[in-house]
Amino acid sequence: MNLVAQALLGGTFFALAGAVGAALTGPRVRAVVAGVSTSACGAGGLLAGIALLDGQTYSATMPGLLPLGTAAVAGDALSGVFVALVGAVAVIAGIYSIGYTSPGSPLDHGPGSGAGSRTVQAVLPLFVATMVWVPIAGNVTTFLVLWELMALTSLVLVLAEHRARPQVRTAAAWYASMTHAGFVAILLALVLFSSQVGGDSFAALRVGAAELPTTLRSVIFLLAFVGFGSKAGIVPLHVWLPRAHPEAPSHVSALMSAAMVTLGLYGILRVGFDLLGGGQRWWWVLVLAAGAVSALYGVLQACVAVDLKRLLGYSTTENMGLVLMGVGAAGIFAADGDRLLATLLLAASVLHAINHAGFKTLLFLGAGSVLRSTGLRDLDSLGGLVSRMPITTALFGVGALAAAALPPGNGFVSEWLLLQGLIHSLPAAGSPSVLIAVAMPLAVGVVALTAGLGVATYVKAFGVGFLARPRSVAAGDAIESPVSMRAAMALAASGCAVLAILPAMVGPSLNRVAATFPTVRDGAPLQGGVTLRLTRIAGSMSPLLILCGLFAAALVIVVTLRFAGRRLPRRQALVWGCGGTRLDPRMEYTATSFAEPLTRVFDDVLAPEQDIDVTHHAESRYLIESVQYRQKVADRVEVALYPPLLGAAIGWGRQAGRLQNGSVHRYLAFGLVGLLIVLVVVGVTS
Repeated sequence: MNLVAQALLGGTFFALAGAVGAALTGPRVRAVVAGVSTSACGAGGLLAGIALLDGQTYSATMPGLLPLGTAAVAGDALSGVFVALVGAVAVIAGIYSIGYTSPGSPLDHGPGSGAGSRTVQAVLPLFVATMVWVPIAGNVTTFLVLWELMALTSLVLVLAEHRARPQVRTAAAWYASMTHAGFVAILLALVLFSSQVGGDSFAALRVGAAELPTTLRSVIFLLAFVGFGSKAGIVPLHVWLPRAHPEAPSHVSALMSAAMVTLGLYGILRVGFDLLGGGQRWWWVLVLAAGAVSALYGVLQACVAVDLKRLLGYSTTENMGLVLMGVGAAGIFAADGDRLLATLLLAASVLHAINHAGFKTLLFLGAGSVLRSTGLRDLDSLGGLVSRMPITTALFGVGALAAAALPPGNGFVSEWLLLQGLIHSLPAAGSPSVLIAVAMPLAVGVVALTAGLGVATYVKAFGVGFLARPRSVAAGDAIESPVSMRAAMALAASGCAVLAILPAMVGPSLNRVAATFPTVRDGAPLQGGVTLRLTRIAGSMSPLLILCGLFAAALVIVVTLRFAGRRLPRRQALVWGCGGTRLDPRMEYTATSFAEPLTRVFDDVLAPEQDIDVTHHAESRYLIESVQYRQKVADRVEVALYPPLLGAAIGWGRQAGRLQNGSVHRYLAFGLVGLLIVLVVVGVTS
């Protein structure tokens, strides 16, 4: 038994033992058991992923384990990067959950409810175990079973606080509907694929894909893209994401946003590049377009969001959109035979998925720390946390810097790499096609606009939420989080720092991932130690030197001001005293007012709903007592698309209900007609 098998089986054992232990122990011990077993399962996945990326392989079959087929597992470098990613996030989330779910916390809603309940704590390690095994599945049956188990366990975790807040049930209903609709699309794609090649193992699918008709391969890819895209949160299939993430416990939100959504990316890569062998160029044009729309729409919604966790949920849509832009561009160049750019862009996409997992884990845990201390997610009611929660503020600032793609954050590195691949497309192609000449400059513009709006988003989240003065009693009474929560956030911040300063460290692993796809493989595009160098492309960057330069510049400014200030007279005065000398929290920018100029600029896209209530004094209507301003920015895609679909589904259900009149004879006739239709279809197609 090799290291991969030992790590996976060991992690699964800890997950099962933790689930049993959490179900049988008391509240205080339960939090420790669930947290430790979750971290242990994640550590097994991390170790197995690193071993797979190091060149080890793992495959096994277990006949009789599944009732409808043979359970099979097989791991390669592509599996390794996602198993390691899930494992790393789970280690941090498990440590964090110990303090977050401990009895007596402000989020403790009593025995049997909330994130510390027996059911939720028992399901947490099982959710991590299913995510670890999904990329290791070696055939269609095993993959579908694990995918559905992942969906069901995550649904239980989303419902953790359904007794405390009715909106949790609504969010869970949306999540259940969208995730199972996506599962149906994946099921149709893989069952259709396996039925045409005569086997359900991934090895058989690779061999038989070349013999399939072009139209059938396209149908399979489109179904798979819809199914996996819904899990990745792309527009317009994203509607579950900004609903479920805010309502789930914060460590669960981190697992879902940083780990689970990336498995949608895994499915697209596995089916599109591996099993189907690359496919046609228009497939990847579709992926590129969907990624661009998702990136722009996600960041616009994040810009105007005032709920901190909802903001982070839309940020996930934005970042997964950027990842899919890289995947789509890689597929286009692979179809055109330009393997160099295809390999580079694929490596950039996987690196951004890793970086996103790092900083989104940190940000959701930071938001959970604020929620546990204040009970608030509304940025308009926060503020002043820098003096009351200094450690949480500093660590959230690290995550915000990374998510804003500013140097020296790790998000800057992967977005720079993505831009390098897109910018070098025209010179590398010589005489580019019209598609490349038009699409790639537009893609560069989308990435640039997304980066700018991302900076505004996280300046708002950090500045309004943590700086200035508290705008509510709860924010003013905030206290720092427990040690386990701070330790988990510090561990996530350390991971972001390593990825930011030494990105070349993961270069060999990214090269091995690209090498798993025959239509993409083209040497090693990423090389270097301290400096990240692009082979056969004029591009290099040293994040460590950038960091040193920024530190040196800051040091020079501080020293200069200190020496210059010694010769100037000093006097004490208020920082801002225009119009009065007593500062009040009402004078501060809120999240709504900060985003209002951007809301006006993108008014046609966002379509905000604004309401102003003016209250006059009873003595005279010319004297105003108070003015209330409210602004709501609804998800325009959701409002335009889903109510008609839901209305049609409800109408269809009512019509179908009329067929159920209680007549056994009618039911037998329906069964006979259905059987005849199946026999006719089988006879025609066989």
